[in-house]
Amino acid sequence: MSQELSVKETVKTPLRPKGWVRWRFLTLFGAVLVSLAGLRVITGQEMLTDAGTIRTTLVFSVPIALAALGGLWSERAGIINIGLEGMMILGTWFGAYFAWSYDSPWIGLLAGVVAGMAGGLLHAVATVTFAVDHIVSGVAINILMLGAMRYLSILVYADVPGAGAAQSPKTPGFPTLDLPVVPELLQPVAGSGLFLVGDLASLIIGLTTRMSAFTLVALLMFPLTYVLLWRTTFGLRLRSVGENPDAAESLGVTVYRLKYIAVVVSGGLAGMGGAFLAMVASNIYQEGQTGGRGYIGLAAMIFGNWRPGGLALGAGLFGYTDALQLRGGGEAVHAMLLLLVAALLAWTLWRSRTAPLGRVGSIVAVLGALLYALTAAGPLASLSGLSHPTAALLLLVGLVLALVSMWRSSERKITFAVLAVGAASLLLFWYFNTDSVPRELATYSPHIATLLVLSLASQKLRAPASIGKQWKASSS
Repeated sequence: MSQELSVKETVKTPLRPKGWVRWRFLTLFGAVLVSLAGLRVITGQEMLTDAGTIRTTLVFSVPIALAALGGLWSERAGIINIGLEGMMILGTWFGAYFAWSYDSPWIGLLAGVVAGMAGGLLHAVATVTFAVDHIVSGVAINILMLGAMRYLSILVYADVPGAGAAQSPKTPGFPTLDLPVVPELLQPVAGSGLFLVGDLASLIIGLTTRMSAFTLVALLMFPLTYVLLWRTTFGLRLRSVGENPDAAESLGVTVYRLKYIAVVVSGGLAGMGGAFLAMVASNIYQEGQTGGRGYIGLAAMIFGNWRPGGLALGAGLFGYTDALQLRGGGEAVHAMLLLLVAALLAWTLWRSRTAPLGRVGSIVAVLGALLYALTAAGPLASLSGLSHPTAALLLLVGLVLALVSMWRSSERKITFAVLAVGAASLLLFWYFNTDSVPRELATYSPHIATLLVLSLASQKLRAPASIGKQWKASSS
């Protein structure tokens, strides 16, 4: 008992009220749903919350989320796993090959997981046993697997019709699941277009119809990971290895074994994500299919602060913006500019809350930015009677007040507030003077959204204390 208490001391977590994480998650989810529902009503873009977008979001999010979950296991044990991309590539090739060979998607799923675990084992041998730099080992695995899978494709699919060096034959699909009765009952509500009520109905329909059985298995990995790592003695010991391996070893924890387990499980989850791409997202293996999702999974894991719920939100953000640009094109992404403007202005007011002059300046600048955008575009020019110079003057006065506050208080956060107001002004002007965003920009909107959120969330992140550090047992 005393030993377990000592191990807990190596894994420091802040004291929070019971259920704090759950309520925070529900509050954030509710805020996002309300924001998207309001945006749908204002812009008339039904694609923002319809059931098809929800289903597509799920398909795009799951492989990224599985890669992120793999990174979570590895980095909680102190091992950086840049090789997630290569392990996903293993999962795509072996998952598709075995599913095609045995005409069974479940065998393909198992093969993808085992192949990813083999990649994880290779990374563990290099980093844990031979103390190779974690980044070097991971990059080497990514490069090696890309070339190795092309060689195997040439070797195996040379004489197979419809296949070749860059792709496999078509794989059998997984059964799809539908929740009975509920979608039919909610369909009229979703079609009504009612604010929030219709959007919530569309969300439920999207999550309960035409869901692949593989998707359900993948989603179960998140509560399973949470229970194993945060509600068991095994998980406590594994996390202590990532925080302070010397202290963990002094208490009898087998550091090497736990690091191996964590990295092998990490590879298995990444391999599962690769198999999902090959057998659910496309029903075929294709060269370059992962498209950097292993790296995006790492970004989602960092955004989620090395916790399952947070990384699921990060993966969902990327999946949603990707689904939106695919289904709605530039017009749907164009509507999201308003949401970005609202986020920037809210963040501006929050950052300047402790500097009275800066706060007044930010409010005036926000008002000026809004009026300038509206009068420049024309929607309120006939109603308000404001000229462009008048609105621009308000914006200029607000920026000057914020700058004076920054000079007096020497607070860097006021600088960011001023920049945010300027960015919001440009975005509003862009929104009211255009109907769509360029196709090239819409295609990269998922990456842009992920980078923006990561940059705003990076200040409150806390990685495991011993992540990336080489470690040797004291007896060696």
